[in-house]
Amino acid sequence: MLQVAIGTKNPAKVEAIKNGFAGIEANFLPISVSSGVSAQPFSDEETIRGAINRATSALEKEGADLGIGLEGGVVESEFGLFLCNWGAIIDRTNEPIIAGGARILLPDEIAEELKNGIELGDVMEEFTKQKDIRKAEGAIGIFTNHYVNRNDMFTHVVKLLVGQFTYRKNI
Repeated sequence: MLQVAIGTKNPAKVEAIKNGFAGIEANFLPISVSSGVSAQPFSDEETIRGAINRATSALEKEGADLGIGLEGGVVESEFGLFLCNWGAIIDRTNEPIIAGGARILLPDEIAEELKNGIELGDVMEEFTKQKDIRKAEGAIGIFTNHYVNRNDMFTHVVKLLVGQFTYRKNI
C-alpha cells in the first residue's frame, strides 16, 4: 500500500488529498511541517516553493513513498489581487510534480488588508466573523457563494498531481 505523507494537518487540505487519491490504495500520514515561505505567499513562485517545501519535508519526516504539499497564496496582476493555489507531489527519485488550480479576483477591501501584511485567513475571519475559515470553505467558498469551497479547489489540484504521477509511473 502506498504511504503518502501530507505536509499539513489542515482538515480541508487533508480531505482534498484523500479525495484526489480516490481509487488508489493508500495510507495517509498528515504531519505539520513548515512551508518555508511567508505566512501569506505573494506570488506563484513563492506559493509553489511552499508546496514543494511541504511535500519534501513531509516525505523526509515520515519516510513515506510520496510527499504531498498544498499551498494557497495570492498573485498581483494589472487587474488586481488573485487568489491562487498550488500543489506538489514528490517521491524519492524524481523531481517534484507541480500543479496549480483555480484563481479568483479578491475584492479590493480584502486585497488592501493583505497588502498591509495581514494573512488571508485572518482577514477572512474578521470579514466573515467566523473562526477557522481556512479549515473550512476558505475565501474561495465565501467569494463564490459556496459554489466552490477550499476542499473542491484543492481536490482539483491533487487530481492534477495524482494524474501526472500515475502517468509518470504508468500505474
